[in-house]
Amino acid sequence: MTIPTPTSELDSPIDVSTLAQLANEFFAALPGDGLKAAAPTPTSTIPGTSALGGVAAPVNVLPAGTSLGPTANGPQLTGTYVSGANMVPQSPNSAVSMVASTPALIPHSVAPNGLPDSAAIVPPAVDGRSGGVALGVPQAHGQLPDGSLDAVALGFPGLEEIKALLSGIDHRQPTHAQTSATPPSAPANSTSFYFAAPERQAHGFSDRVPQADHNRHPPFDVNAVRRDFPILQERVNGKQLVWFDNAATTHKPQAVIDRLAYFYAHENSNIHRAAHELAARATDAYEAARAKVKDFLGAGSVEEIIFVRGATEAINLVAKTWGVQNVQAGDEIIVSHLEHHANIVPWQQLAADKGALLRVIPVDESGQVLLDEYKKLLNDRTKIVAVTQVSNALGTVVPVKEMVALAHRAGAVALVDGAQSVSHLRVNVQDMDADFFVFSGHKVFGPTGIGVVYGKHDLLEHMPPWQGGGNMIADVTFEKTIYQAAPNRFEAGTGNIADAVGLGAAIDYVQRVGLENIARYEHDLLAYATHHLKPIPGVRLVGTAHDKASVLSFVLKGYTTDEVGQALNQEGIAVRTGHHCAQPILRRFGLETTVRPSLAFYNTCEEVDRFIAVVRRLSSSRL
Repeated sequence: MTIPTPTSELDSPIDVSTLAQLANEFFAALPGDGLKAAAPTPTSTIPGTSALGGVAAPVNVLPAGTSLGPTANGPQLTGTYVSGANMVPQSPNSAVSMVASTPALIPHSVAPNGLPDSAAIVPPAVDGRSGGVALGVPQAHGQLPDGSLDAVALGFPGLEEIKALLSGIDHRQPTHAQTSATPPSAPANSTSFYFAAPERQAHGFSDRVPQADHNRHPPFDVNAVRRDFPILQERVNGKQLVWFDNAATTHKPQAVIDRLAYFYAHENSNIHRAAHELAARATDAYEAARAKVKDFLGAGSVEEIIFVRGATEAINLVAKTWGVQNVQAGDEIIVSHLEHHANIVPWQQLAADKGALLRVIPVDESGQVLLDEYKKLLNDRTKIVAVTQVSNALGTVVPVKEMVALAHRAGAVALVDGAQSVSHLRVNVQDMDADFFVFSGHKVFGPTGIGVVYGKHDLLEHMPPWQGGGNMIADVTFEKTIYQAAPNRFEAGTGNIADAVGLGAAIDYVQRVGLENIARYEHDLLAYATHHLKPIPGVRLVGTAHDKASVLSFVLKGYTTDEVGQALNQEGIAVRTGHHCAQPILRRFGLETTVRPSLAFYNTCEEVDRFIAVVRRLSSSRL
C-alpha cells in the first residue's frame, strides 16, 4: 500500500478518509483472512485454531501473574509471579446442573504447575478472562456494515489518539475497544487479575508482601481456584489426587505458601519487644493477622482475638481459665451428642475436678440436635453450654444462634466450636452473640499449629492467665507478677508467629473467593454427591440432617471402612476412615467407624464421579 508523505506541521489537518483507506489496506494485507470475518463461526473446530474464522489461538499461553514459577510442564518465564493472579473468574454455576462437567466449563491455557484441565470448549481468544483479552483477538464489533473493519474497535488508535501521538502528547481517553475488553468483574481502569494489589503496612516494606486484594469480589470459578492449590497436581498410585479429607485438614493455596516463605525470608523475628527493623516487621505482620481474624469473625475488637495452637487448645484454655474460675460443685455443663472429643474431654475434666455434672443434648435420627430436649436441660445450675456449629462426623449444621440465646436466657455462658464451620459458612460472632468462639487455621486453608479463641472483652478481662512466662507479663518481681491485658495475657512465650501470618493470608484468600460463593458451590456439590451415593446397594448414609455442610459419612455392607478407604486410595482418592474423634455420635447410630468423604470448594463433580465409580464397583462385587 502507498503511504502519503506527512506534512511538515504536526497540527496540520489530517484527512480522515485517507486514514480509513490506510487502515483498510493495512488490515487487508495481514496474513490469513481471519480479520475479514470477525464474528465467531461455529464451524471452526480444528485444533489450534480459534472460532474467529481461523485466527490461531496461541498454545500454552501462561495466564497473567501466575502463582507458580516456571516448571517443566509450563512455559519458561522470568519476572515476578503474583500469587493467585492467574485468572478472572466467571459467573457461578450450579454443580448439580453441571452434572459431570465442572472443570470443562471455563477454558484455560496450560497451567504452569502442570495441573491438567479438561479440553476447552471455547478457544482462549474468546474467553472473557484476562488471557482472552491479552491475546488481542478482534471482537465481533470490529466489522462495519460496509464490510470494512473498525480500527478503533479492534484496539488500534483513533483519530484523536493519532493526533496526540504525532504531537508527542499522551492525553488519550479509553477507547471503546479498551473498555469493552475489560472483564465485567473489574472496573475499566483496574487490573483484571484475580488477586492483585498488595496492601501496604507500616515501615514501607510490605509493598512486596504477597497478599490478596480485598477490594474486588469476582464470581466463583472452580478451575481458577484449583490452579491456586499446587498439591492438587499430585499423583497417588499413578492417579490424579482427589482430596476428600477436608474435614481433617484443608490444603493451602499458593498465596499462603508464598506468605510463609516471605515471612521467613524478610520478616523473621520475635515480636513486640525489640527495637530493630525485623522485630517491627514481624510485629506488624502478626498484629495485622489478628486484625484480619477480627474482621473475619465479625468481632468488635482485636483485643478479643487470642492466638493458640488450634481449636483443641482453644477449648482447653477456656475450660482451664473461665471454667476453673466460675464452675463449682453441683453446677452443670451442657454439650451436644455431636461433639468432637476436643469439646467433650476438657469439660469432663473440669466437671471431675469441680464436682460438676456434664449433661448431653440428644440428636434425632437425622443427626440434628433436639432443641426441645435442650431446653429441658437448661436450668439455674447451668454454667456453660459448649456446642459445635458443624459436626465433623456428620456435617450437621447446628442452630447455634438459637442455642446461644437459650443459654443466655438461663444465665449461662456459651462457647461455639467453629472448627468445621469457618471454611463453609459466614460467621459473625456478634450476631451469634457467642461468649467464646474457637477455630483452627488448618481447617480454613491456613497452616497447622495455629488457632483462635474469640472471647467477649468483659469476660477475657476477668479471666486468669492459663500459662506463665514471657509476653504475657507487664512486670515481674519475686514477690508479685502483674499480667498484661487480653489478649497478651493468654499468649505466653514465643507464639507461632509465622503461622499466624499465614492464617491471615488464608483469610485474605477465602474472603476474596467469597464465603457465600463457597457455601453455594459446596451445597450443590454435596447434593450431587448425595444423589449418586445414596442409591448404591449396601450404602448407609449416616447423618442426613436437612441443613448440612459438605460431609458424607457412610458405611458399605460387606466391607470394613478401612477396606473401602484402601480401595479409594488405590484410585488416588483420599477419604478419612475411623471414628473421627467423635465416638459418642457414631455409637448413637450403632457404629464404631464410618467412611467420611468431606468436600471443599476446590473439588469437582468429576472427582465425585471417580469416587462413586469405586463405591459402585465394590458394591457390585459383594452384593
